Amino acid sequence: MNAKNQATRGREPIKSDLQIRGLKPGNKPYRLPCVTGQGLCLEVATSGGKLWRLRYRFGGKEKLLAIGAYPAVGLADARQRRDEARKLLANGVDPGEFKREQKRAQKIAADNSFEVVAKQWYARWAPAKNAQHAEYTLHRMEVDAFPVIGRKAISALTAADFRDMVKKIEARGALDMAKRVLQSCGQVMRYAVSHDLAERNPVADIKPSEIIRPYKKRNYARVDAKELPNLLRAIDGYVGSPHTRLALQFMALTFVRTSELLGAKWEEVDFDAHQWRIPAERMKMKTEHIVSLSRQALDVLRQLREISYGSELIFPGERKRDQPLSNNTILFALYRLGYRSQMTGHGFRGVASTILHEQGYPHEHIELQLAHSERKSVSAAYNHAKYLPQRAKMMQAWADYLDKIKAGGEVILLHPAA
Repeated sequence: MNAKNQATRGREPIKSDLQIRGLKPGNKPYRLPCVTGQGLCLEVATSGGKLWRLRYRFGGKEKLLAIGAYPAVGLADARQRRDEARKLLANGVDPGEFKREQKRAQKIAADNSFEVVAKQWYARWAPAKNAQHAEYTLHRMEVDAFPVIGRKAISALTAADFRDMVKKIEARGALDMAKRVLQSCGQVMRYAVSHDLAERNPVADIKPSEIIRPYKKRNYARVDAKELPNLLRAIDGYVGSPHTRLALQFMALTFVRTSELLGAKWEEVDFDAHQWRIPAERMKMKTEHIVSLSRQALDVLRQLREISYGSELIFPGERKRDQPLSNNTILFALYRLGYRSQMTGHGFRGVASTILHEQGYPHEHIELQLAHSERKSVSAAYNHAKYLPQRAKMMQAWADYLDKIKAGGEVILLHPAA
C-alpha cells in the first residue's frame, strides 16, 4: 500500500478507540467524523492533541461545540455527550450557551462557597465581639466546618449537609463543640439569606437535641473559661500551706483526678523524661497512666521537692508526713479563695477538656490525657503511651496558655500540632 493510500486509510470516519490511538498529526489540523454521524467529529491538532467537537445548527447558524479531549473522553463518552447536546437542541436550547451558563454557575458557586461567605460574615460579626471569642469561633469553623462543607455553594447546602457535619464532630465526643459549630453555621446562613446569597437557612430546620446525643454531666462544680484567669491568680496568692497552693497549681497544669494527685510519689516522676507515670493500682481504670510534664509543672515539682522534707509523697500532710493531703484540704482551700460551690479539684479536668476541645485538639488525645473510661472507644486495646509526643506538645501549650491568661495578656490559640 502506497503512502497516499495509507493517509487515506488513516483518515476514515472514527469507528473505534484503537483507530483514534493510531491517528498521527499532520502539517495542519484536520477533523474526522464519527461513523455514527449526527455532527460528532474528532479534531487532531498539529501537536497531536485530539478534541471532540459537535457540529450543529441553532437559530439558522452553524455552530461548533467542544465536548472533551481524548483520551479523557473516550469514543463512547463522546457519543453520550453528543446525544445529551442533541436532546437540548430538541428542546430549543443552544448546547453551547447551556455550557457557558454552567461554567458561569460554577464560578458563582465558587465565589459564594460556604467558606467564602463564612469569612465575609466573620468580617462583619467579629469586630463587635470579644477578640478571643471571635478567634475561637473562626478556629472552630476552620477545624470542623470548612473541611466538610467549605467548598460547597452556599445556596446549594441542605439541612442534611449540616447534620452530617455535626455528626462527624459528635463522633469524636465533642458534643458541646458540635452545638457551637452548628450555631455559628446558622449565623452564616442567616447572613447569606440577608445578602441574597441563599434563599433560605437550612440550619433553622435542625434542632440540636434531635441529632446530638445528650451529654451526661456529673455534678462537679467548676468555673467556666472566662473565670479561669481570676481563679489562677487567686491560687498564686493563696496564703495557706505552700503544699496546698502548689497542689492546686499542679492540678491546674496536669488536670489529673484529685486522688491521683494526692497519692503521687517522687519515685513516679522522671524529671529527665518530663513524665509522671502513675501506676495502675492508683488509676481508676487500673492501667498505668503517663502525664507529660510541662516546664511549668516541673518547676512546681522542684519547689515541692525543696519543702517535702524527705517524704516519699509529693504532697504530704501537714501533720502526718507519711499521709497525703486530703481531698477536703483541696476543697477547703478553694472555699477560702471564694469558690465555695463553684469549683472542685475535679473541676480542673472539665475546664481543660472544654477549652482543649474548643481549641481543636483531637478528641482521642484529650481523652487519653484525661485517662477517661471512654478509652475503649479511642483504641481497641488501651495503650498508655499512645499519641504521647502529641500529648506532650498539647500539655506544654496548655501550660503556656494558663500563664498567658493569668498574666492578663493577649490570649493566643493552642494551635494543635499537625
